[in-house]
Amino acid sequence: MIGQDGGVPIPPLRRAPVQRRSAERLGRILDACAELLDETGYEDLSTRAVAERAGVPIGSVYRFFSNKRAMAEALAHRNLDEYAARVTERLAASGASGASGPDGLAGGGWREAMDVVVDEYLAMKRGAPGFALVEFGMPVPVTATPDQPNHLVADRLRELLGERLGLEESGEAGERVRVAFLLAVEAADALLRLAFRVHPEGDPVIVAETKELLRAYLAGVLD
Repeated sequence: MIGQDGGVPIPPLRRAPVQRRSAERLGRILDACAELLDETGYEDLSTRAVAERAGVPIGSVYRFFSNKRAMAEALAHRNLDEYAARVTERLAASGASGASGPDGLAGGGWREAMDVVVDEYLAMKRGAPGFALVEFGMPVPVTATPDQPNHLVADRLRELLGERLGLEESGEAGERVRVAFLLAVEAADALLRLAFRVHPEGDPVIVAETKELLRAYLAGVLD
């Protein structure tokens, strides 16, 4: 199933919605899952509770998902779709003035784009239901394949910003950009998790230092 913005597909469902009513029901199920994750946590989450909160028969939940993990994974992929859409909208708004930064992106260049990437993550962390627990993917072993959440996020951001920033797509330069985005996402993930451990809304000093670290590292690749 393709995500809301036509991007990263939601993990395979038992049955993909075809009619609009079915798609809306799937949306209500994922909304209910997100709300209950905030209220009860993942361990106490149940498909029956989700069905009751969504106002649908339990069979409707099992029509799409085999278990609660599959449901949470679908929510995580929907979060990634929403995050990409929010970043895209912010960047489009910043470019509406027509002002061009020194590195080619309307507005403040790639540095502004990176600030938007961080700020929209913080906004979802603070306000998106269920995001604090699942974010962009369920926890996986460190030996997992490149389908790990941070790989998905890095690839999605690179695709989203590639044309705007004129990023190299192939060859040695393209591989360097790919690795740089992955390392930047991994570093930001670790530091912003620390920011939220220090303060429930994200420690502003750590957030600011995270942005400075990303600028300093990515300057060697994107300038």
